[in-house]
Parts: sequence; C-alpha cells; structure tokens
Amino acid sequence: MAEDGSDTAGCERDAVIVAAALALAAEAGWEQVRLSALAQRTGLPLVLIADRFRDVDAVADAWFAAARRALFAVPFASMAEHGADVRLAIVMEAWLDHLQPYRRVAIDIVRSKLHPSHAHHWVPLVFDLSRLVHDFLDAARVPGRPPLRPVQEIALTGITLAMLTDWARDRSSDAASTKKQLRRRLARAGALVEQLCRGAS
Repeated sequence: MAEDGSDTAGCERDAVIVAAALALAAEAGWEQVRLSALAQRTGLPLVLIADRFRDVDAVADAWFAAARRALFAVPFASMAEHGADVRLAIVMEAWLDHLQPYRRVAIDIVRSKLHPSHAHHWVPLVFDLSRLVHDFLDAARVPGRPPLRPVQEIALTGITLAMLTDWARDRSSDAASTKKQLRRRLARAGALVEQLCRGAS
C-alpha cells in the first residue's frame, strides 16, 4: 500500500512539474525552461526534480506521453461503426486536442529537437515519429500484415508530417483547420486504406 501511495504522489509531483514547464514555456519560450527554474516555480527541491527528470527533454517526453495516453483512451465503441480513415482521424485528433492548449510550446519543443546543435535528438525523434504512427494505427484498430503494413506506415507517416506542418501554422483555438485538412487527406487515402484494412474488428 505504501508503494502505491508513493507512486501516486510521484505521479502527482510529475504532473505539477510538467504543468510548470508548460506555463514557463508559454511565457518565455521552451529554450528558457531549466530544471532550476522549475524548482523555483514549483517550490520543489531541485534534487527531487532532477531525480524525476534527467533534463527538460524528459519533461517534454512526459507531456507527450500523456498525449499518447489520450489517444489510447478513445473508446473503440465510439468509433467502431466508422471506416479506418475516420477512426484514424478520431484518434489523431485526440492526440492533437491534448497538446492544443500549448500548441506553440509543442512546436517549439520539436524545433528545439531539430536544431543543428541538438543532433543527438535527431535519431530518437525519428523513432518517436515511428512509434506515434504505430500508436495511431493500433488505437484506431487498423490491422495490417506484411507486405501491407509497411505501406500503411509510410502513408500515415506522410499524413502525420503534413498534419504537424498544418498545425504549426494553424491559429484557430481548436485546430479546426488542421483537422479539416487531416480528414481530407485521410479521406483521399480512404479507398486504399479500406482495401488494405477491411475486416478491422
């Protein structure tokens, strides 16, 4: 029981730290976020924050992990009657909705990872994108077996990158323009997606 309580307290502290990082980034930009600044803002000991997060990149990863949970939290029953393209749109929009309140911060984080001086982030970022695409397909219950699965992954990777590009430019409060373009792209690919993925449970 003590361990459960400790885990709960740890998760709550992590949420406080992530929230502080997002608020600070919204005010001053992600490049100004430091563990020491988070300690000052939250009142938590710096050593505790450093124990929970190796660096600010780990704080960002925790935020994106929460967005991942949001897309998997979409009940399949709520989208079971739809085709694969609409199911994908629903789970991808759930991911966007989680990040939307701090859209500019999310874009800043990605740009920071792509900065020439941050080459150590480039390869992990590629793997993060690959995992995200797999998550979208999994949460939307889009089945696929070789050689069809690689085609699905390549196509959805392109659509995901286009979605992120649109989102970086989208000034609407609810990402309406981004979602509209996303659904159009998925609909255009719908015939192929349905052919490859018919029979989803």
